Amino acid sequence: MELKRENVLIEALPYMQEFYASIMVIKVGGNAMVSTQIMEDIIKDIVLLRYVGIKPVIVHGGGPEITEKMERMGKKAEFFQGLRITDDETMEIARMVLVGNINTKIVSLIGIFGGKGVGFTGYDGRMILGHKQAAKRVLVDGVETEVDIGWVGDSEVINPEILHIMLEKGYIPVISPIAVDAKGNALNINADTVAGDIAAALKAKKLILMTDVSGLLRNIEDPSSRISRVNLDQIDSLIEEGIIRGGMIPKIKGAAVAVKSGVERAHIINGSVSHSMLLELFTDGGVGTMLYGPDHPPV
Repeated sequence: MELKRENVLIEALPYMQEFYASIMVIKVGGNAMVSTQIMEDIIKDIVLLRYVGIKPVIVHGGGPEITEKMERMGKKAEFFQGLRITDDETMEIARMVLVGNINTKIVSLIGIFGGKGVGFTGYDGRMILGHKQAAKRVLVDGVETEVDIGWVGDSEVINPEILHIMLEKGYIPVISPIAVDAKGNALNINADTVAGDIAAALKAKKLILMTDVSGLLRNIEDPSSRISRVNLDQIDSLIEEGIIRGGMIPKIKGAAVAVKSGVERAHIINGSVSHSMLLELFTDGGVGTMLYGPDHPPV
């Protein structure tokens, strides 16, 4: 058993050397948001990354918690094409859950496990500047109708200066996916998209997107059908084939934007599997799907 442990450490050594002093953006979502044990395991792994010289940045989601809070307050959650319709009241609930609950919980856990966490939203340092999405045009009974999905936005500019300052001081930034527009309005933005944009702005070495499946699967019912590596050039055909579909589309597209913008590689992993991030980063085989471009092909 001791020899096996030594082999694991020896296998990890070249990866630790390669990643030392690099920035990694980690999007935490899915079951990690509702399971205390999974969240604690993930935060322990992230603190470990900090202690081996990597500079992690966390972006978190919180969709299920927002929906639960809305229902407890007597408000029905509504969605359009996968996006939460966000009126004024829903935006306030989203801010309450994302900033007041989830963000502070993650920062607290980082402290418990020996790291230094600090929470942010897009308001802080005008980090995430965005604009409200335009009304969507749809056909209802043959009649074209506009649907306004409210305070749902897209990011325009990421100002990473405050993140660089925190990283150099040894802190682990924890970011809620709330942007601000030119008039000071809060905007709800998809957390996968925000993570990709922030990774691109930071020129991160890696973007890690945690989900509830073991990466991209050829057959969603068969975990053994995982595709371990995807080239940017393969994405469109995989979408046409229906292999990339549903909630995996924004993840893959967000990851692709990051890779095209200078992030070396993006990884989609199952955050529910204990220590999956460490296995993906520090072992030869990996456990998820790695997305790469022509500038950084796999060895």
